[in-house]
Order: sequence, then C-alpha cells, then structure tokens
Amino acid sequence: MRSLTDSWNLGGHRIPNRVLLAPLAGIGNWFVRLQARRHGAGLAFSEMVSSFGLKYGDRRTLSEFLRIHPDEHPVAIQLFGHDPEVMGVAAEIAAEHGADLIDINMGCPVRKVCKTGAGASLLDDPDRAVALARAARAGSGLPVTVKLRSGQRPGERTGLELARRLVHDAGVAAISIHPRHASQQHKGDPDYQLAAELVDSIGVPVIVSGGLSSDDRAIEAFERTGADAVMLARGSLGNPWRFERLLGLRDGEPAREEVVQELRWVIACAEEHLGTERAGRYLRKFYPWYAETLGLRRREGEPLLTARDTAAAGAFLDVLLQQPAAPVRT
Repeated sequence: MRSLTDSWNLGGHRIPNRVLLAPLAGIGNWFVRLQARRHGAGLAFSEMVSSFGLKYGDRRTLSEFLRIHPDEHPVAIQLFGHDPEVMGVAAEIAAEHGADLIDINMGCPVRKVCKTGAGASLLDDPDRAVALARAARAGSGLPVTVKLRSGQRPGERTGLELARRLVHDAGVAAISIHPRHASQQHKGDPDYQLAAELVDSIGVPVIVSGGLSSDDRAIEAFERTGADAVMLARGSLGNPWRFERLLGLRDGEPAREEVVQELRWVIACAEEHLGTERAGRYLRKFYPWYAETLGLRRREGEPLLTARDTAAAGAFLDVLLQQPAAPVRT
C-alpha cells in the first residue's frame, strides 16, 4: 500500500517522503524552502532562476537566488532559459553554490518568459528542450529534472511526448507534470488521468502538481495518478502545516499563536535576507496568506495587509495576540 510517508530515490538522493514544495516564481527563496522542510516537506525546489543571470554574473541572481541554507539539503535549483550553452554554464554555477539537483522549467505560461523561448514555449520546441536538459546535466554533473505542462493549448499532449524524449534522449532523472495546458494558467481542473498515463509510460519518477489546494486534493492526486510524489504550491502558502497533516504529523489547523509565531519567523528571515526596508515591501504578498490562515476577515486584517513596514506588521501581531482567537481556515 503506497503512502505519502514512504521514502524514495530521486537521482541518487534519498527523499524521506512524497510531499514536496513546488518551485514558486518570486516566492521560493531559501527561507520559504527551509520553512517547508521544517514542516516536513521531503524536498523543496527553488523559484525560477535565470540561466542568463547566472552566466553573466548578475549580483542579485547570485547572492539572493542561489542562497542555500545548510539545513535545506537536498535542494533543487530550478533554472529557466532557451540557450543550451548558457544553461550548461548556469547549471555548473548552481552546482558550485550547493545545488543537489537541477530542475529546468519547461512549463511556465507567463508571456514574458515564453516570448524568450523559455518556459512553456519549449513544449513546441522539443529538440531545444532536449539540448537544454543535456547541457544542464553535462555542465553540473548533477541529476536533472524537468517541470512541464501537458501542452500549450486545449487537447494537446506535447508535454507527454516531450517527457518521454527527455528521459530517453537526455537522461533526466524525473519529470514533474502540471496536467493543465499552458493557456489555462492555474484555472480549471487538472487532468489527473493524463498524469496517470505518463506515470504508466515512463521509466523515471513522476511528480504531480496543480490544483492541490487542500489536503484532500493532494491525497486524491497521489492516489489517482500513481505518481511518486505530490508537489504543493499555492496550497501551502501561509499554511505550511499542510505538509504536517499530509504526513500524519498533526491533526487540524494550527492555533493562532502558532500562526503568529510562524509569521514572525518569516518576517525575521526576510529582514535578514533583504534588509528591513526591502523586506517590508516584499512581505506584502505574504500577509494575505497568513491573514487567511488566521481566519481574519478583510476589515480585521487590514492593518496587516496594509502594513507600511515590518515594524507595523509586528505591532499588529502583538495586538492580535491579545484578542480572542477566531477559528483558523480549514
């Protein structure tokens, strides 16, 4: 009987369970990944990192996007780009900075990524996609995984066809499949039957993502697809306790005090990583997730959602702990 708590092997690395953190563009930095690992995630993938930014020595790309905490390992660094030579150099740099696995994004549907020939546009350019994976593997000497979509447009299966070529021709160690076509973005139901077909037809581990917004959906996807692991994305934002529940480490949602303590940890990490001023701006996208987990209605959470800096956010949390607790989200 398969279980999310079973260990497994990915590219020579023992992964302690089958609940992973997905690459989250603009979000999945070292402390978000470390948070997921603290709450039980077996492996965390980084946010997208520009292969060109690494090759040409962009200071921010190197110092922020390739920062890895010692407690994260093994960790996968996700790269994006369209040039195999550049990808090989970037993968080598990522390996030098401590990456244990290289993941290549071949599924991002965002126009500014696709118009460069990267992301989901590679679904229509399989020769280039294979060349990129080969280059990353040769440059880094590390196992390479690829994250992709089912296709660009409704009804397309180019993602499955490409996945098979990536395994056969480029030797990738695993495939992550988001079984929605790229034009869907994050809307509509994922086609888990399509993901199950990929699992049955490919000889490497398959990780499924997309639509895992609740504990039940994550379990359903794992059982219906037969995938080796599930990959949580937006469903874990502001609620890393989802990892614990899926792994049987806790029952129910966290208490208000736990959520506040966790958010304080996030704020402190952001200040250390970005400096107090930048952290105040960066965290504005985080606060709504935690307000939802806290069960705050819009008016109640307004001081947090509009906090001008981290000090204001901290002051709100001080006041919140003095008030009667409301039920957190389920």
